[in-house]
Amino acid sequence: MRHLLSFIFAAIFLGFIFQSCESESKLEKEIKNLDIKLKMQRFDLEFADAKPQDLSRLKATYPYLFPAQFPDSVWTQKMQDTIQLEIEAEVIAKHEDFTENFGRLYRFFQHLHYYFPSLQIPKIVTLAEEVDYQNKVILNDSLLFISLDNYLGGEHHFYSGIYQYIAKLQDDAYLVSDVADEFIDELIPPLKERDFLSIMIYYGKKLYLKDKLMPFEAEHTRIHYDEAQLDWAFANEEQIWQFFVEKELLFSTDINLRTRFINLAPYSKFYLELDSESPPRLGQFIGWQIVRAYMAKNNDVSLEELIRENPTHIFNNSTYKPKR
Repeated sequence: MRHLLSFIFAAIFLGFIFQSCESESKLEKEIKNLDIKLKMQRFDLEFADAKPQDLSRLKATYPYLFPAQFPDSVWTQKMQDTIQLEIEAEVIAKHEDFTENFGRLYRFFQHLHYYFPSLQIPKIVTLAEEVDYQNKVILNDSLLFISLDNYLGGEHHFYSGIYQYIAKLQDDAYLVSDVADEFIDELIPPLKERDFLSIMIYYGKKLYLKDKLMPFEAEHTRIHYDEAQLDWAFANEEQIWQFFVEKELLFSTDINLRTRFINLAPYSKFYLELDSESPPRLGQFIGWQIVRAYMAKNNDVSLEELIRENPTHIFNNSTYKPKR
């Protein structure tokens, strides 16, 4: 009898899983069939091919890229600048064919339109600029600027002067995640609370939105990890949470906790021997798991409601328990 009951429960559980997967599959098919208008202009290629006599045409096509305070001589000199020419050559070598990446971006905007139909889908403008990793992607009203010089691969010699933990993110594997960040920053209002738990859940909301907006991308790219870093975080989730609880960090307003567990860094700072083994931003990771637990338990909550929900309510109603 016991074996029969076990079999029945297993069958019910598997049926639920299959039904859930089938429902998810139907949703993804529905999103995949959405017809959206996504336009892209390759300013990087046009400027690389341009001669001084083409400048007036470029200025007419891209007036927002040519501030009036700069004379034409600045742009004609840039066309002949050896560093600019090298940047253009490397971008062309890597990204002249942008078909695959455009397809990834198209899928992202399909998901964005499905969940947030009131948001305007921008026109993409690709650039080859100054290798400014702090401005890889910029959303400006109806325009989305992507500097392709920041997506040449983490080992590219352009990034030899950048910290390795930053350089590794200069890869197009993180392109969609970077684009998603720009829109999510527009969707989620600034955090008012100052305690560590609220900060973790704030970033957890952002990462959960990425679960929905870019499910076709590798999970580790959503939090800007590599696969090994995400594996480490999941394997040590219980110990991380236990550390936060035992050290009474959850309701602390110590601003140093951002540096230790939230911000971009080479690793998280527990002030233990294992620090150098740990991935950075583990506070974001824990917040992500809390929000996932909350949404799994409250699957009637919409993304708009999640965005507005109070962090304390999310935590109290998540019944979050780290995986062992």
